[in-house]
Amino acid sequence: MGSRLVPVMLLGLLAVVHAQLWVGRGSVGSVGEMQRKLEQQKAANAQAQQANDRLAAEVRDLKEGLEMVEEKARLELGMVKPNEIYVNIVAPK
Repeated sequence: MGSRLVPVMLLGLLAVVHAQLWVGRGSVGSVGEMQRKLEQQKAANAQAQQANDRLAAEVRDLKEGLEMVEEKARLELGMVKPNEIYVNIVAPK
């Protein structure tokens, strides 16, 4: 009786492992679904990264534009910030 028990146990274990492969956690279908979700998430991340890059470029352009406006106002119009003193040094001719 002991010699028949080992093959039956091995067949039962094989059946459990085989069932896990097809329907359990980490099964072929489950892994395929996870891979599809991963690809979708990567695509969404790429779109979000492009949007972030565009916004960063806009912020950079706005900062540079404001700096140019401030420089022009200082040089051409003699404007100063609050609590600043404007000093104009003229070179002798």
